[in-house]
Amino acid sequence: MSAENFLAEQICLLNPNIFSSDKRVRKAHRRQRLSVRKPHRRQRLTEVLVQMLHNDIQARCKAVNQRDTEAWSKVKSKDDWEQFCAPRIKALRQSLGLFPSEPQNLNVSMTRQIEGDGYRIENLVYESRAGIYVTANLYLPSPPREKMPAIILVHSHHNPKTQGELQDMGMTWARQGCIVLVMDQLSYGERRQHSPGPRQDYRFRYINGIQLYLIGDSLMGWMVWDVMRGVDLLLKRNDVDREKIILIGAVAGGGDIAAVAAAIDPRITCVIPFNFGGPQPETQYPLPGDAETTFNYMGGAYWESTRNLRLSGRDGFLHWVIVGSVAPRCLIYAHEFSWDKERDPVWKRMQKVFVFYNASDNLAFAHGAGVLSGRPPEATHCNNVGAVHRKMIHPVLERWFEIPIPQEYQNRLSDEELRCLTPELKEKLKPRPLHKLFGEIGASRAAAMRASLTELTSDEKRQRLCQEWAKLLGDVEPKAESVVKSKIIQSLDGILVERIVLEVEPNIVVPMLGLLPSNKEGTKFPVVVAFAQEGKDRFLKERSEEIAELLRKGIAMYLPDVRGTGETSPNSSRGRQSEATSISATELMLGQTLFGSHLRDLRSVLRYLRTRSEVDVQKIALWGDSFALTNPPNFSDPLIDESESPHQSEPLGGLLALFGALYEENIGAVVARRTLAGYQSVLRDRFCYMPYDVIVPGALTAGDLCDVVAVLAPRPLRLEALVDGRNCPLSAQEVQRIFEPAVQAYRTAVDKLNIIPALRNDLAEWLVSGLKNEE
Repeated sequence: MSAENFLAEQICLLNPNIFSSDKRVRKAHRRQRLSVRKPHRRQRLTEVLVQMLHNDIQARCKAVNQRDTEAWSKVKSKDDWEQFCAPRIKALRQSLGLFPSEPQNLNVSMTRQIEGDGYRIENLVYESRAGIYVTANLYLPSPPREKMPAIILVHSHHNPKTQGELQDMGMTWARQGCIVLVMDQLSYGERRQHSPGPRQDYRFRYINGIQLYLIGDSLMGWMVWDVMRGVDLLLKRNDVDREKIILIGAVAGGGDIAAVAAAIDPRITCVIPFNFGGPQPETQYPLPGDAETTFNYMGGAYWESTRNLRLSGRDGFLHWVIVGSVAPRCLIYAHEFSWDKERDPVWKRMQKVFVFYNASDNLAFAHGAGVLSGRPPEATHCNNVGAVHRKMIHPVLERWFEIPIPQEYQNRLSDEELRCLTPELKEKLKPRPLHKLFGEIGASRAAAMRASLTELTSDEKRQRLCQEWAKLLGDVEPKAESVVKSKIIQSLDGILVERIVLEVEPNIVVPMLGLLPSNKEGTKFPVVVAFAQEGKDRFLKERSEEIAELLRKGIAMYLPDVRGTGETSPNSSRGRQSEATSISATELMLGQTLFGSHLRDLRSVLRYLRTRSEVDVQKIALWGDSFALTNPPNFSDPLIDESESPHQSEPLGGLLALFGALYEENIGAVVARRTLAGYQSVLRDRFCYMPYDVIVPGALTAGDLCDVVAVLAPRPLRLEALVDGRNCPLSAQEVQRIFEPAVQAYRTAVDKLNIIPALRNDLAEWLVSGLKNEE
């Protein structure tokens, strides 16, 4: 075996993990009292690392709840409340994205009328924004009446407008003299643009949420907009009493949308949001005696973006504030299961707020029985709003709006009978594919940002992009100087091996492996900093030959595991329902992105390396990579979670390399491998396969990756084996087209920009050449 191959094999076999590779490392950490949560005697330090992000998130969420409680304690009057509430609701509206102008004409089409016993159903289609059509069933009394209350039902995330409980409510209240509007939410029922299947409408909320975030909007914003246009539709009728507009949000997601819509649309007279604002079905029942101080007012986060509202923790529009903001309008505080009225701290806050307005009579409640884990009939599970819940709502609506308490009515119709969008109307209207509309909006916003850079100098462009991306990423500036918590040095076939634990901020550590060529006294090495989502362990195994060659050429390697990668990954799963996704979603609530924190960690590592006497600070390269398998072009997308999922991309490494070079001026060369070709590429199809922690809400309002690359000119930069949003490889021509702004920026240094469609084995040689050019 040659010396070159022997070194590569030794590197491949090297265990780079700091906390499991050497007892001395573990002892060093105990001795230096690494400031992470103190583990149980038998708990391994590796387990502490896995919990690091979780513990950090929990501490910050707790701080949000404490700030909220302290601020609420100062609210003593109506004026105090309005000063407390108004900026929070303003921030809520801004967080939802950019709303278009309100349409002057909803272009309503009625495709069928169904006569029933004391009611009539109209199957409607209306245009909520250009090219976007809402399908809805309108239930009316028969015969018609004058000046009727109007009720809008927002269905749960389980099923579309035709679900049985929704029909029951529509028919029952229509027979009592109300107009009831039940619409399909975005991508549900007749608005579905994906293949039908078990829970596909529900699961597609994840993809729609990602794509809308990227253009600077939100799924909540688009759903609320549709509800508000539903209010328009009702108020255009002469037979609707505009003082009696009632919005009911079903369990499991409908209450979220109803509460937000009511908070920002004062035309809504009464709102009944189920499972939003206070204790959730998952919350301990009964509540503990100290619930007022221990309750999680901010709420938890997972993949469904309509529940964990972006920026809500940072800007204070917690769920209870959103619900309470409707005062003094009418509110029924509603729960699917048993409700601990005496201990619910949110109920106490609601009561206090309504007292400020002398409007306690406008506050009521409804609840079911049992708990989430129970079974019917003891536990009152429902799909939208069950009969047992309606039984408590009816007397309140009679008192407030003179709607007679009804005898529940049921005569459920088929989906086909309630179909609104006929083939003829569909052909005439030609509804837009959502991803194409998202793509047009995203491209327009990116182009606007690009145009604003035209007259700026190169340095001004870079500074502007740094500012714009920082608004989106969150805090990307390193904290105080990093602290080396431990450093163990070993030797491997003439190579110096450093195992470093860098505390970049309190309770956040970055394990890092350093590989240095044999050092002659006074020698300063060029350095390649390499990273990937999969971590330094996988990096060594997959790229040992390139690393060995760089070491032989006198270039040092440092491989950090920034938070949430490698050794510090929460767990092995990276999909929609993973802990990694929940952590990323919580970061968005807190006003941060996990990617922004990754970038901050990388910059802390670079700051540390520049203090090292062995490092030539003018010759530092960034190498971001991915080892995720790709999907073949033109493959068929399966139903979500119903069969083996397509391969998900892991673009973090390449993205970090690009943004690291954007924010750090003295980076000598950049490699981005198997990363996204751009956030616009995520909008090329209705499907996408990428992790939640690289999502940057509003990314396309700051341009795109091509603009980041453009301002790096003329630094040597290599884009290799890039993928699109479906994790499919792109051809060199496609990448060239996508990166045209960068190609133009490099037109006087064309040899410095390398666009390569597939992985090549000359990377080490290219890095050596790129770093030499810095001499």
